[in-house]
Amino acid sequence: MITRNLIPSVRLGLGTKMKRKNWKLSPSDFAFLWEECKRCFYLKVARDFGRPRSIMPKVFTIIDSQMKEFYEGMRTEEIAEGVPPGVVMCGEKWVESIPIQFDGRTSTCFVRGKFDTIVQFDDGSYGVIDFKTTQAKSEHIPLYARQPHAYAHALENPKIGNFSVSPVSRLGLLVFEPKKYTQGKTGLVGFAGKVSWIEFERDAKSFKKFLEDVLDILELPEPPPHSSVCDWCKYRKETRASEF
Repeated sequence: MITRNLIPSVRLGLGTKMKRKNWKLSPSDFAFLWEECKRCFYLKVARDFGRPRSIMPKVFTIIDSQMKEFYEGMRTEEIAEGVPPGVVMCGEKWVESIPIQFDGRTSTCFVRGKFDTIVQFDDGSYGVIDFKTTQAKSEHIPLYARQPHAYAHALENPKIGNFSVSPVSRLGLLVFEPKKYTQGKTGLVGFAGKVSWIEFERDAKSFKKFLEDVLDILELPEPPPHSSVCDWCKYRKETRASEF
């Protein structure tokens, strides 16, 4: 991980200092894009040159939308074991935070994105929940935690006119892991499996440190080296080296 003391003063061109920026960050980029390739992340955010849009199988989009619709208004005790008592309040709203400031740094950033679901707990606090259709792999938990942390920050520190709730006391995932294919008496078929609750500990300090690491990359004068596991960068490099 690059830290601030390893990065030289940032300049663009011949001796031109980088102007103060308020970087727009999308929470959906905080997991796999950031981990897969810092170069692709930099190009998307700093140069507005993103990867070609990948084609997500329609079945995952349908499962996601149906889960949100099914659970809206439901008591959390009916959804999965371990979810604190409350009611699923609403789903899929855009949020945007005010600029986030950092000690010793002139640039700022803000987060803008669309959360999956908000829960209002019986104690009056709120929870940010993401839906995932996947295996609940422990190695992915730290990556998935960044996205609800970003939404929680935006909800508690909203730009004027944006949706907000406070306080946000819980962050977590509802993970649907399909196990078998079933057919009912009506002729309808579907996937059956367990829904699990995975909760993240709220850690605003670590999340802000992560954002500083992100800004360290974005303020580099040139894109960082590509990742050895980035298929997009491998393809670009091999294409340039070929006769095509």
